[in-house]
Amino acid sequence: MATTYTSDFNLDLNTLIEEAFERCGQELRTGYDFRTSRRSLNLLTVEWANRGINLWTVEQGQITLNQGQIMYPLPVDTIDLLDMVTRTGTGQNQQDININRISESTYITIPNKNATGRPIQVWVNRQSGNTVNTLATLTSAITATDTTIPVSSTEKFPYSGFVQIDNEVIQYTSITTTSLLGCIRGVNNTGASTHSSGAALKVLLYPNINVWPAPDQSEYYTFVYYRLRRILDAGGGVNTQDIPFRFLTCMVAGLAYYLSMKLPNVDPGRRAELKADYEQQFQLAADEDREKASVRFVPREMFYHG
Repeated sequence: MATTYTSDFNLDLNTLIEEAFERCGQELRTGYDFRTSRRSLNLLTVEWANRGINLWTVEQGQITLNQGQIMYPLPVDTIDLLDMVTRTGTGQNQQDININRISESTYITIPNKNATGRPIQVWVNRQSGNTVNTLATLTSAITATDTTIPVSSTEKFPYSGFVQIDNEVIQYTSITTTSLLGCIRGVNNTGASTHSSGAALKVLLYPNINVWPAPDQSEYYTFVYYRLRRILDAGGGVNTQDIPFRFLTCMVAGLAYYLSMKLPNVDPGRRAELKADYEQQFQLAADEDREKASVRFVPREMFYHG
């Protein structure tokens, strides 16, 4: 007998949920069953992110560094940065130089954060990525080049960070009670523009990096990194999930276990079996989803400046 010569088996969201219900000894019957399953599936992917690195969510990115600028936003769905370098030059003249990641407690003790040079250290500030609506508004119109922005109040604003006015994202470096100071206009691929008096401000809690020393020239250094992004959401029913095929069994087992904790007629003994199966399937998938390379140990370097 001939083989199919295909290897594209997958489960759309609806079929995946049906399989999980059947493992619980239940049937998918109502729209609420589907909705609560989709919610559990999204929570399951959050759990996977907390368990460690998911290789299929590793992506490369880069940020062009500007003279004197310390803070730079990361994509809002960034969980963490894995590896990073400072790049200079292009083509045959390209050089990638190690940049050391430091903790918040180390960064805060750097005496002069505005010193300039080639960045050799970076603090990754892992913010939530949420958007916070505020009651603050512009007290007067601003142009596309203004670097001081008058607002009705900065109460509850972070001392430095990012705000959105209309469609523009603006980075600010400090505040007074009624102003945002040291503003960098049109960041995060938005365009600087004029805004009318009374326009509302939203605070954007972007994950970001803080480099030290601050770059001593613009567009000379590029911060190149590999990041761990969030697993994409479950979707509306016809989507396939943002996972490789080797995690399908684990996802079904995990969803079945999550559902067993919510469905009223699932026997406690079956629930324990579903949990054990989920842990086994996750371990199998996680052991496969790893780097197939020799272990490399890198000593942690610390720099002290008197």
